[in-house]
Amino acid sequence: MIMACVKVTLRKRAISKGRLSLYLDYYPAIRNPYTMKLTRREFLGIYVYKKPRTELEKEYNHEVLNKAEGIRAIRVQSLINDQFGFLDKHKLKADFLDYFYKIALKKDQKWMMVYAHFEKFVNGRCLFEDITVDLSRKFRSYLLSAKQLKHTKFPISQNSAASYFSTYRALLKLAYRDKLIFENINDFLESIETVDTKIEYLTLEELKTLAATPCDISVLKSASLFSCLTGLRISDILNLRWDNIIPASEGEFCMRLKTEKTDTETTLPLSNEALQLCGKRSNGRVFKDLERSMTFQPLKNWVASAGIKKKITFHCFRHTFATLQIALGTDIYTVSKMLTHKNVSTTQIYADLVNEKKRESANKISLK
Repeated sequence: MIMACVKVTLRKRAISKGRLSLYLDYYPAIRNPYTMKLTRREFLGIYVYKKPRTELEKEYNHEVLNKAEGIRAIRVQSLINDQFGFLDKHKLKADFLDYFYKIALKKDQKWMMVYAHFEKFVNGRCLFEDITVDLSRKFRSYLLSAKQLKHTKFPISQNSAASYFSTYRALLKLAYRDKLIFENINDFLESIETVDTKIEYLTLEELKTLAATPCDISVLKSASLFSCLTGLRISDILNLRWDNIIPASEGEFCMRLKTEKTDTETTLPLSNEALQLCGKRSNGRVFKDLERSMTFQPLKNWVASAGIKKKITFHCFRHTFATLQIALGTDIYTVSKMLTHKNVSTTQIYADLVNEKKRESANKISLK
């Protein structure tokens, strides 16, 4: 253990071109806990003029010496607290992006999305020594103005930016815990505020009306109603294959799949009506001809032809499923599992949209 009586002195050493290199002298020598070697000197990588000639050189010497003295004071405090991270210089040269990627692989898809944005932000290169408060604040600004990676015409939403920056701050916390960065940068960062968004959904009557309304694209209608009956996202419906639909007990069927957004493996029950919307069983994708582009203007045209004035997107069908399930009595924990939410608190927003709950069977949402 390093005793508090270790003396740290700022010293100078003559180098080329009439300069003096500044270093710290530790007495007695201190042991580097990473290399187990004793050391007395820490070169700061800064210099002053040996014989300043101009007022500018004198002012430079004064400012640099003050900064060096500040470093010396920090080192004394670190020694008192038995913190020796400043001795492990090679850590600062390690690849921060590599660390980020390995952590993200163990997490969910959102972490990989944040990693992709950060890699783009730093142009594919970032060391631990580059991780500063200033860089982190610039990344915060980047997220508030950046475009989506998959759909490059659309900006990242405010709430997505808030979630991404929260993930980045969680990474900084891990790096600080692992002693890969020597400052708790989060203490100097402000989170991105989320904004309240209106959750739009269809009532049961509106859903029945939409189901009875013809659609120019039959697969769009089938997939939309399938989402209302299962709560699946468009990404999971596009990826849904017949191999994912398997027999369950008593002649029923279920879906075994891995959700794209959260990378969660789950098994979900499938009602008879939802199964009928899938059509005749075959190989490959269930909704073969469905394209994401259909969920924009063609979807708007179909909803408008049903006389529904609400601004309905495909994701609103997921909201419809959740809201109707809770309104018809399904407990929030079950709905949370059906939506593959990791926290019940995420599902709570749907409970806030309804006033009455009734408990019924799994096939309570009906289009007939």
